[in-house]
Amino acid sequence: METLTIFQAAFLGLVQGLTELLPVSSSAHLNLIPWIFGWTMPESFDVALHLGTLLAITIFFFKDWINLLIGGYKQVVKKEKSTEGKIFWYIVIATIPTGIVSLILDKFSEYLCEKFGIEMILIAIALIVMGIVLYIVDKNSKEEVKYKDITFKQSLLISMSQAIAAAFPGVSRSGITMTVARALKVDRESAAKYSFLLSTPIVLAAVLVSITDFQLTLAFIIGVIVSLIVGLFVIKFLLNYLKKGSFKVFAVYRIILGIIIIGLFIFRL
Repeated sequence: METLTIFQAAFLGLVQGLTELLPVSSSAHLNLIPWIFGWTMPESFDVALHLGTLLAITIFFFKDWINLLIGGYKQVVKKEKSTEGKIFWYIVIATIPTGIVSLILDKFSEYLCEKFGIEMILIAIALIVMGIVLYIVDKNSKEEVKYKDITFKQSLLISMSQAIAAAFPGVSRSGITMTVARALKVDRESAAKYSFLLSTPIVLAAVLVSITDFQLTLAFIIGVIVSLIVGLFVIKFLLNYLKKGSFKVFAVYRIILGIIIIGLFIFRL
């Protein structure tokens, strides 16, 4: 962690808080910024920043998680069915295959990037392609399915899509889950909420795996706190925005950023 200054840690925390929860890919931005400015960011710090946004999701949806846990318990022990119990077990069951596939694809992605040295180009392509897909899907999909009406099949498909995001930086976990949810006719606000809830166990697992690598320096603490605070504001903003707005602005941003990255990559050759 000594490789990062307080300013760098705070700035990266700001970027993580803004981009992890919007469908624009935090991994793309956290790779891009050190690449542009020549900063050295330890991999464990990347995970630490995800701890900040994980805490933001947990705090923002704290009541939801309590109700989900209670509902899940009652459904198994007391045989009492509820929306919360249903959603809880959907998330639990869907997370298992998602985690396994994510690990496999992540190793494949690392191999490609290390062998061919084309990580930034892959990120740019992922940003552009997913931006186009997000725009087309969101524009042409109806809003028929509410949060409480999501089925197990829909939950599994939305959750499994996270594996692609884990494998290819630039795809965006929130971006692809919200895109798949919209393709399944889930309304925008429900798509965002369910995306956040589904990401919680996956990100938590990544944090726990890397927790022994964390260094409790001032830079670490500041990065986590900044990503936490910014994340809370971003969740509130996005859920309010999607009540009437579409994903178009995020799709356009992805495409523009991807083009900029390709230009920078060519310029640096």
